[in-house]
Amino acid sequence: MLTLNNVSVDIAGIPVLRSLTVALKSGATYAVLGRNGAGKTTLLRTLMGFTALRSGEIALAGQDLRSQPPYARAALGVGYAPEERVLFPTMTVLENLRLPCEAIGMADAEIATRVAEVLKIVPQMGDMLARSAAALSGGQGKMAALARALMVGTRLVMVDEPFQGLAPALARQYAEALSRMVELRPELCMVITESNRALLDRVRCTTLTLERGELSVAPAAADLAASH
Repeated sequence: MLTLNNVSVDIAGIPVLRSLTVALKSGATYAVLGRNGAGKTTLLRTLMGFTALRSGEIALAGQDLRSQPPYARAALGVGYAPEERVLFPTMTVLENLRLPCEAIGMADAEIATRVAEVLKIVPQMGDMLARSAAALSGGQGKMAALARALMVGTRLVMVDEPFQGLAPALARQYAEALSRMVELRPELCMVITESNRALLDRVRCTTLTLERGELSVAPAAADLAASH
C-alpha cells in the first residue's frame, strides 16, 4: 500500500535517511524503533511531505507522492499526529478536529460523520469538544492530535512517539484507542515511532528498526504475537 524505494533525506546537508526501501501493507501496524536522533520524526515528516527527498520514490497505492504537498496527501487519506501535538490554542478541540477536513474541502455532513466515528475510537474527546485546545493537558493534547489525524487518515495514520511523557492511565487509554482504530478501520495502515519498545506492549505490530538512517525489519521473534 505504501512503498518507499531508495529514499534518502538530508537535513542541513547532513544525511538523515539513507536509501530506505520498504513496502507497508494495508491493515497492518508497524512500530519504527530507534534511538533519539535516529531519523524517526524525519521519516514521518517525509511521508507527510514536510521534508524534501534527496533521492528515491514514495508511492501510496501506486500513486507517486513526491510532487504532492501535505494538504494533498491528507486528501488522499493520510493522517499525521506529531509528537509535539501542534494544536491551535485559540480554537476549540472540535475546531481543531474539523480543520484538516475543511482544508481539503470536505462537506459539513461528511465532517460530522468523521467526528462521530473518531469519537468511537477516542471517546475521551467527547467531553472536550467545546474546550479550548489551550486548556488541554499534555496527555489530552496527544489524544486530540491522534483524533485530528484520524479525521483524514483513512488509508495511512502516522503517530510520532505517542507514549512519551504520558501518565500510565493516559498511556493505557491511548493504547486502547489504537486498538479500537484497528477494529473500526481494518484496512488502515498505521506507523508508530517509539524509542522504547516496551511502551508498545499493548499494541499488536510488526517491528522495524531505524539505525543510523537505515531501516531494517526485526526478527519475527521480536514481534508481538498479541496485545496485552
